[in-house]
Amino acid sequence: MTHAQIAIVGAAETTRMGKVPELSQTGLHADAALNAMADCGLTPADIDGIATGGHDVAEIAQYLGITPTWYDGTSVGGCSFITLVRHAAAAIAQGLCTTVLITHGESGRSNNRAHRPIFPSMQQQEFEAIYGPMVPPSRFTLPVMRKMKDDGLTIEQLAMVAVVQREWAAFHPRATARDPITVDDVLNSKMIAWPFRKLMCCLVSDGGGALILTSAERAKDFPTKPVYLRGLGGESAEGPMISQMADFTSSKAFRVSGKTAFETAGISHADVDHLMIYDAFAHLPVYGLEDLGFVGKGEGGAFIAEGNTRPGGKLPLNTNGGGLSYMHSGMYGMYALQEAVRQMRGISPAQVDGAKLSVVHGVGGMFSAAATVVMTTEDAW
Repeated sequence: MTHAQIAIVGAAETTRMGKVPELSQTGLHADAALNAMADCGLTPADIDGIATGGHDVAEIAQYLGITPTWYDGTSVGGCSFITLVRHAAAAIAQGLCTTVLITHGESGRSNNRAHRPIFPSMQQQEFEAIYGPMVPPSRFTLPVMRKMKDDGLTIEQLAMVAVVQREWAAFHPRATARDPITVDDVLNSKMIAWPFRKLMCCLVSDGGGALILTSAERAKDFPTKPVYLRGLGGESAEGPMISQMADFTSSKAFRVSGKTAFETAGISHADVDHLMIYDAFAHLPVYGLEDLGFVGKGEGGAFIAEGNTRPGGKLPLNTNGGGLSYMHSGMYGMYALQEAVRQMRGISPAQVDGAKLSVVHGVGGMFSAAATVVMTTEDAW
């Protein structure tokens, strides 16, 4: 029997999400961090490890009054926080620290920020931006159009991703967009960059979230229900230029990070009760389902369109509504983690009955990086 080593004991989002003009990016980090500490009964004095992405980690530590013995500021885009869960787990397992706070805060809508984003990279500026693609919708069009041509992904299937996730968002009082939509609504929404219509693109929000990790042995002493990590997860990167992907129809980083996570967790696809796949745009869950191995290549769009991931389906996916309907501050990975924790605690407004194992998978940049973690309610398996 294998026993869990690491557990998530604190989890919270910012008090408000969507439009929060009164808080800076630093303020959003702090709000989320204090809420996560309150969730599990800790204070800054109890934290000896801290991590964040997209912001100076030393600044967040100083602002919160934390003097860490371990820190990590890995910034690889929206999957940074999923990556940092893996890094924090390894640090705790190695005795570098005992209690890690991972924070996220982003003023994506109000733009109350003082930090330059990590994108575009030097390569993007030098070799891609000069041809016009400056923002994510115009960059992500390249692989999607190839996937439509080679794998038969249809525009209606892309629209169904947004429709199904709106169904999940309807359960969540904190979701930004909760009204039902149809395929026609999606296809009649404003054209952004072919094939993306507005409702296929992520929201632009203010908000943040935070997690607190410690050893599984200590986790039983906290007032919250522990959520255990099964294995250490996986991570990978392919490079910042989407034009240089080895295969436009599949992400190398997705495949490597997912395979590593499944192997270290010792699980099969049949073991997964709940799945979160980062969805800044409607095509990402399709790639995720295929590259993680839940369906065959070219089958992801039809799998979603047939209703398999919607409420009542056999594989509940993005049960908070995702970046398309719940919220998307720019680096969405933290919110996917938060929903997985809620599901494993049994407190999600869209709770999946009997869910014991959740997989969280995220993308960084335009398929440039990926990270995957596995959570469970069980402390041994």
